[in-house]
Amino acid sequence: MATIVLSGVGAAAGASIGGGVLGLSSVVIGRAVGATIGQVIDQRIFGPSLGGSDPVETGRIDRFRLSGASEGAALVKSFGRVRVGGQVIWSSPFIENVTTSSQSTGGGKGGSRSNSVEVREYNYTISVAVALGVGRLARLGRIWADGNELETDGLNIRFYDGSDDQLPDAKIEAEMGADDAPAYRGTAYVVFEDLPLGPFGNRVPQFSFEVVRPDQEEALDDYDLS
Repeated sequence: MATIVLSGVGAAAGASIGGGVLGLSSVVIGRAVGATIGQVIDQRIFGPSLGGSDPVETGRIDRFRLSGASEGAALVKSFGRVRVGGQVIWSSPFIENVTTSSQSTGGGKGGSRSNSVEVREYNYTISVAVALGVGRLARLGRIWADGNELETDGLNIRFYDGSDDQLPDAKIEAEMGADDAPAYRGTAYVVFEDLPLGPFGNRVPQFSFEVVRPDQEEALDDYDLS
């Protein structure tokens, strides 16, 4: 809009002055100057509709916080079939993934030109280990994320029952090194590897878990996992 208005104003101003420069009339010069100034104003006001604006970013997070990660928190020892909240005992750095696309903003007046804007969509993944309790568990049942049952198909989840001879998780070893990775023997835990955070608003959800443990320790070896 400013381009049209100021080009007309510039032409009128040039006509009132008269004359010309390098073969160009003052009207042409005035219209060009006015249109240039108007285009700058339009781009500052309307941004993407006229092109040349900064990319649009969606979903980018500057700071993350892990819910439930508290140093020195007690771990439960459960019996039977119970639902536990768990405690975060390890996590990898967040990994940022960027998807770039171009979206059309429509044509100009009369459909004479089409403009587009670059859109950058940010999504994050993380690997995290959550302790389920002290002692050996028979099995891991359902998992909930933010109170909703988690669909585990397609997710890379590993369960460690808390035995005294369990080995360190491969992902933790890869991040920390074979000599520094803890095995968390005697602690049952679950590892989520490269968990996509997009479905949870690009944050780590609040997990809870259904775990099963017989009343007698010796019954674990004969426990029916069906």
